[in-house]
Amino acid sequence: MQLDTVELTPALNRLKRAQGQLGAVVRMIEEDRDCKDIVTQLSAVSKALDRAGFAIIASGLEHCLTNPGDAPERQDLEKLFLSLA
Repeated sequence: MQLDTVELTPALNRLKRAQGQLGAVVRMIEEDRDCKDIVTQLSAVSKALDRAGFAIIASGLEHCLTNPGDAPERQDLEKLFLSLA
């Protein structure tokens, strides 16, 4: 199933932001920053990745509803959801 890249722009932007946040986590560790600050930043990265993943799945489901012949099997959709759980 191919998704429209225009629809995925918000998810892509979120991933780019998460990439920057992850770079900040690496720098914080290298600079021997406080554990609490590192974990807080790491939590933000994790949430950004989760939200991007959910947005991509939602776009895929919307695509499946409008193009039922292109929809993956139910078990494949379940695997996608569980991979983010």
